[in-house]
Amino acid sequence: MSQAVLDRILEGKIIAIVRGISSEKITDLVAAMEKGGVTCVEVTFDQSSEEGKQNTLDSIRRIKEVFGDRICVGAGTVMSAEQVRQAVEAGAEYMISPDTNEAVIKETKRLGKISLPGAFTATEVAQAYAWGADIVKVFPAGVIGPGYIKALKAPLKHIPLTAVGGVSPQNCRSYIDAGAAGVGVGGNLVSAKLVEEGRFDEITAVAREYIEALKG
Repeated sequence: MSQAVLDRILEGKIIAIVRGISSEKITDLVAAMEKGGVTCVEVTFDQSSEEGKQNTLDSIRRIKEVFGDRICVGAGTVMSAEQVRQAVEAGAEYMISPDTNEAVIKETKRLGKISLPGAFTATEVAQAYAWGADIVKVFPAGVIGPGYIKALKAPLKHIPLTAVGGVSPQNCRSYIDAGAAGVGVGGNLVSAKLVEEGRFDEITAVAREYIEALKG
């Protein structure tokens, strides 16, 4: 199962990062993105409150219940082995973190799930991969641009990288051309304002923009 999930992430080239959306609105949001062609969704843990963490788990469960295998759902901002276990129990197929955390990576792999830890330097990227990461998330990619991905890939071409942070429909393809296996997109696609106002058609339109741009 984990290989199928990895293949799907690599084939889709884009993971939508859902942050700060209530579980009551999550299925409408995901349906809008699915309509636009985005089928990999990361629901991030809000580390600032227990209520926020619970909302993440509730959202993952709802996505699994409503969409089943049509949506490949993962957990984001996973900061502990305990959160890995909670997310897996809720139905998450992959774990994404902002940092390189050995315990999170190893617990994810122990449970047979896909690991996408965050890293910035070549040392962190290599260490994350050595600990078992399937893909390493370069974050924040937007502050340095596609050239940094290209530079990392020169000595580390055996490690799949995704670019996260500041990725837009206008620049997403440039990250792929630089060697990234995919991108992660948050506010540029998953706009809390559009969700709150029920403007889901606009979210679908932006999703289509990303999908078309990533095709090259």
